[in-house]
Amino acid sequence: MSELEPDVAPAGEEIHLPGGTLQPLLLTVGITAALLGVTTSPVLLGAGLILTIAVIIRWIADARRELDELPLEHHH
Repeated sequence: MSELEPDVAPAGEEIHLPGGTLQPLLLTVGITAALLGVTTSPVLLGAGLILTIAVIIRWIADARRELDELPLEHHH
C-alpha cells in the first residue's frame, strides 16, 4: 500500500456495535437517588452512591471485555 492510498477497511468488514444495556438508565437512577438523598435521607444517599459506583465498575468491565474481543488490528 502506498502513502497516497488511505487505510480503509475492506468491503464487507463487520461493524462493531455494542449491544443494548440498562447501564445508562441504572446510572441515572443511582445519581438521581444520591442527589435526592443529599437533601432528604442518608439512606437514599448511600443507596444511590452504591448503585452508581456498582454500575460504573460493571460498565468499565464490560467495555474492557468488549475491547478484548475485537480483532488485534482494531486495538490502538
